[in-house]
Amino acid sequence: MKKMKNELEYVEKLETIYQKSLDIYTKKSLLPVFDEETTNELNEVADRADNARGVFAVLTTLFVYKSLVPKQDIRLYQVKFDGGFSGRTADTKYITPFLKSVSFPAPSTTGWLTRTLESSQPYTLDYQPAVKPLILKKAFLNLIDKVQERGFDSCLLLIYIFSKLIEKREEERLDNLANPHNLPISDIVLLLNHHFNYSYEGGGSGASRLPVLAIYAAYQCMMSQLKRYEGKVLCNLENHTSADTRSGSVGDIEIDDNDGTAFEGVEIKHNIEITKEIIEIAYDKFKSQQTKRYYILTTAKMDKADWDVINREVRKISKIHGCQLIINGVYTTLQYYLRLLDDTSEFVENYVELIKNDSAIKYQHRKAWNEIVSSLSIID
Repeated sequence: MKKMKNELEYVEKLETIYQKSLDIYTKKSLLPVFDEETTNELNEVADRADNARGVFAVLTTLFVYKSLVPKQDIRLYQVKFDGGFSGRTADTKYITPFLKSVSFPAPSTTGWLTRTLESSQPYTLDYQPAVKPLILKKAFLNLIDKVQERGFDSCLLLIYIFSKLIEKREEERLDNLANPHNLPISDIVLLLNHHFNYSYEGGGSGASRLPVLAIYAAYQCMMSQLKRYEGKVLCNLENHTSADTRSGSVGDIEIDDNDGTAFEGVEIKHNIEITKEIIEIAYDKFKSQQTKRYYILTTAKMDKADWDVINREVRKISKIHGCQLIINGVYTTLQYYLRLLDDTSEFVENYVELIKNDSAIKYQHRKAWNEIVSSLSIID
């Protein structure tokens, strides 16, 4: 088995490629030129990177590894292959963390979590697993083949892809987000309701993150204003694609005591009715902790919920664990939290900052926010 390159080598290589890509975006240098077929394949990977994060992370890993170990056949991405290497290890330790650090599309931990990319076959042109769509699969395999068999420069190919992603990222950042001040609480909640339930394209991937950000923005305010949270720590939000059970978090939002134990947790559902099963799953996350209070909130209407079953489950958990479990609506909770704040404008500022910078939030979510604020004619 070949010796893994160290972290410094990966970081330096990635930063060099990224800096050259930035130089292209800022017009300090020109985009690498390839033949029409290769250009189309690179554009295919870049255009689909957000929905095919596994393919993008794997391709980045293979190309970076090739630049560091030129003699390595990058089609042999597992150590079980004769002459192979651990692409998954390199991706998990170095590549995916870097992609996240520059706000590029990235999987939760590694691109090789995608089953169609983790196979018993090398990445040759006749690779069988059904990477979809087919046009992306062909681009993926052809680019690997061009690097391995035809001597294409893997760094130049990555510079092209990174440049396209930087361009897309900057276009979608939309830093100039509406930040209305001095709004009545009813208007703030109305804004949020419209933002959560906007008719987003493609089903609005990422929209379920918005209620989480709103509740988190409220906690950012309350941590310094309410006696209950003195000496407590509001944990950073986990990546939207990370399962709580895998990350170790008790919920979407976690407040810890100063000794690191979970003091309070919040699980938030978007347009999903709370059921006994959801409560049981949430309990599994905090039952080993000394959590004092746990909220399960939803934006869905709960008028058809089986409250007898829900209340029995809440009482059972309270009796077994001692945690105060609260089932409530997101909007009701926000109204209550906002009434506790000295200045609701701070909450709006926090929410705007979160939707500006959270990796799960897309251009369409930011654009919708501006449209909603403008259409309601309540800009300060």
